[in-house]
Amino acid sequence: MDTVAALQPLNEDWDRALCIVAHPDDMEFGSAAAVARWTLQGKDIAYCLVTSGEAGIDGMHPDESGPLREAEQRESCRIVGVTEIDFLRQPDGVLEYGLGLRRMLAEVIRRRQPEIVITMNFRDTFGGGNLNQADHIAVGKATLDAARDAGNRWIFPEQLVDGLQPWGGVREVWAGSSPLATHGVDTTATLAAGVESLRAHQAYIDGLGWEGWNPAEFLESIARPTGARLGTTFAAAFEVFSMGWNS
Repeated sequence: MDTVAALQPLNEDWDRALCIVAHPDDMEFGSAAAVARWTLQGKDIAYCLVTSGEAGIDGMHPDESGPLREAEQRESCRIVGVTEIDFLRQPDGVLEYGLGLRRMLAEVIRRRQPEIVITMNFRDTFGGGNLNQADHIAVGKATLDAARDAGNRWIFPEQLVDGLQPWGGVREVWAGSSPLATHGVDTTATLAAGVESLRAHQAYIDGLGWEGWNPAEFLESIARPTGARLGTTFAAAFEVFSMGWNS
């Protein structure tokens, strides 16, 4: 029988992080409980939503869905202690990895100046045959590159006006829920906040049509085996990418 590798504890010796994901609800499907832990520690965490998720509810026109999903995200952030949110309002469902997306995310990183950048799994699957969504892949890959781009003054130099400077202070990029996760963080004390932050996306959840689906049961089914790998009751898992040359 194959054994599942143990997770190493994440380094929590930092003060400021930026979470960059494609849609409202992306952080809540696994990583928001970790954010709740960190805001309780007094860390400064901001969110950047590349789209407003306006194409995510089949029975609702995007013009109505987008503002509603932004409102749900604001409430979800409030629950886990996040007050700073950027909505980039790029088109949902058709994001493309490339210079345009890298440029946009580098500007946010330069402005927010995080030590840690957090994104969502951008591997092809979530493990097994569970195919990942194209926007997640595009945003995750662009985030990884933008974290490096932000520190190079000769990449996207047109941004360096009105006091904006290169930011080479990103130490690591963490991809939540990656099937190649090597690290984890204990969310035993904050899983309930993570559940409530997911419940805040009620219109989206209703639109999925998953009869009898329970956010608490769903998140616990992920957090409990992850916790077993870390030696805790519940945990969130991350794949870690170092921005250092010698790692």
